[in-house]
Amino acid sequence: MSQSTTAATGLTSQYAAQVSSDLEHNVKEQERISTDIASLQEELASLQRDHSVLVNVQQALGVTPAPVRPAATPDHTTVPAPREKAPAEPGTGKRTRAKKSADSSTTKKAAAEKPASKPTTTATSSAAKAAQPTLVELIRRHLTEQSEPRSAAEVATTLGEAHPERGIKTTVVRTTLENLVARNHAQRTKQGTSVYYTAPAPAGQAAAPAEDESQPEQAE
Repeated sequence: MSQSTTAATGLTSQYAAQVSSDLEHNVKEQERISTDIASLQEELASLQRDHSVLVNVQQALGVTPAPVRPAATPDHTTVPAPREKAPAEPGTGKRTRAKKSADSSTTKKAAAEKPASKPTTTATSSAAKAAQPTLVELIRRHLTEQSEPRSAAEVATTLGEAHPERGIKTTVVRTTLENLVARNHAQRTKQGTSVYYTAPAPAGQAAAPAEDESQPEQAE
């Protein structure tokens, strides 16, 4: 009896240890998968924000977006079973052919008129986007309102707080500022390792130092 009891106790202990190990492994796997899901969700959200920012930059640069092809619909339409043909009555053959011809003409006409509605939808969408200020306009307006130079990070932070729905990023703002500098729509100054941007100086202010330098020459 003692040996049987000891053997049963040993098996119970082994099973208990195995179950505990399996439970611990199960919990760790759940934590790992939950972490992977959270990481993928963050990556998806980041990609969606980047997509919105890139679309805004594309609009700011005036680039025409490439048409997006619609996803192919799966070809698994259920085909109805064929109906039994009833005996044709005398004289119905001509009426049937005339009806099929009329239906075919109506179908072709509807198919020809259907694509005409797409330009209207595209024009409406373009008009709605044009009503919103572009990122270039927002940055130029912001620089004009400032009394001191601003860095790309400061511009991005201010515009991001004012327009949180646009997902404005510092890298995109810096690229846009450099494009404005290249087109003489903004000025860039460097202080140490930091780069700052200001609105372009008016022509009158730029010409003033030249007039001051010419006055001593006239006096002589």
